[in-house]
Amino acid sequence: MKKSIIISTIIVVILLAGYAVNHFSYSTSSSEIETAWQAYEGFNNNLLDKNKYIYKTNTSYTEAKDRWNGAAAIWCQPIYWDMAMNAYKLACKTNDNKRKKELLELNRKIFEGNKKQYVEFDFHDCNENTGWFIYDDIQWWTITLARAYQLFGDEEYLRLSEASFSRVWYGSDKVGDTGSYDSVKGGMFWQWQPIQDPKPNNSDSDGKMACINFPTVVAAMTLYNCVPDNRETPDENQKPLYQTKSGYLKKAKEIYNWGINNLVDKNTGKVADSKHGDGVPNWKTHVYNQGTFIGASVLLYKATNEKSYLNNAILAADYTIKEMAGEKGILPFESGIEQGIYTAIFAQYMDMLVHDCGQSQYVQFLKNTIREGWTNRDESRNLCGGEYDIKIKANDTIDSYSASGIPALMLLFCE
Repeated sequence: MKKSIIISTIIVVILLAGYAVNHFSYSTSSSEIETAWQAYEGFNNNLLDKNKYIYKTNTSYTEAKDRWNGAAAIWCQPIYWDMAMNAYKLACKTNDNKRKKELLELNRKIFEGNKKQYVEFDFHDCNENTGWFIYDDIQWWTITLARAYQLFGDEEYLRLSEASFSRVWYGSDKVGDTGSYDSVKGGMFWQWQPIQDPKPNNSDSDGKMACINFPTVVAAMTLYNCVPDNRETPDENQKPLYQTKSGYLKKAKEIYNWGINNLVDKNTGKVADSKHGDGVPNWKTHVYNQGTFIGASVLLYKATNEKSYLNNAILAADYTIKEMAGEKGILPFESGIEQGIYTAIFAQYMDMLVHDCGQSQYVQFLKNTIREGWTNRDESRNLCGGEYDIKIKANDTIDSYSASGIPALMLLFCE
């Protein structure tokens, strides 16, 4: 009797092991890491213009010429650079010296390629093809340039990051806009209009989107973590190109407080898309807005140790997973222009919540999304789509926004 029980147990164990291999194919660290490299290399092989080192709109283009001809959106290029930095960190973490060297070079080439493409990072050039014409487009670059400074220590990255933050906050004498910051009612305006002849924003009617407000907090706090303690206080009347450490923290707290009072349901963690004047917020939810609110909350929590910030981050993550993911148990997909990149942005801030704040309860959900997306990839190109539960075919045209999500998650969660 005992022998038959033992034999039955062994059979069950073998069957379960086979199931694990087939259905959870990267349950061990080494296989997860190798899969992450396959996914990232597939993304770059198909969507990186390796002559210019900026990313293409989709796989139908042979080159990324400009905004109208094959170049991915200006605000998404820094997200792709974030992925390259995360890949470099992974190579360092795993002592992969060959990839470490290659990725160090790739990171610099991506910076140089974007600098050349986007008017040498002159944030006061508002041409609508290769220049800057919406506040959040600039602020995404503020964040990534600051991260690059943290990782690589190049002073040029910090100088450009601070210049872009200043440009967003104070406006531009050259362009003629008055800046994203609303000194009357608080918060950050999304855009200046018209682009070539701006009028001052109207506090009573113009839009303040989550996609500028919470990235502004992330930008301010990332710079807070970059700059020295003993800086001279700048003259706020002169549109300063930098802030003190306490200045960045003050600005971050102010915009965060405006955002949580105007764009967040404090009971559920739901983040609204926008608010116009004193009207009711537009409660349309987007994964990237959930993500930047999580990131803003985590960065403030780490700087202040105030538990309320961490609680807000957890609430927003819970809402995303419980209410937005739905029955599929994976991150949702939005099919609008450029919206496929939302997962890559969300991944960046969930990494902070999970690994910096010890909130490992989200890892399984994120890996479920990874598993679904990777299973349905085009295996000939190792290229993923944005609707993670739909199989990608070899002849499908795939945009870089949608293709970024799974490799972005893998680079951060191959544990």
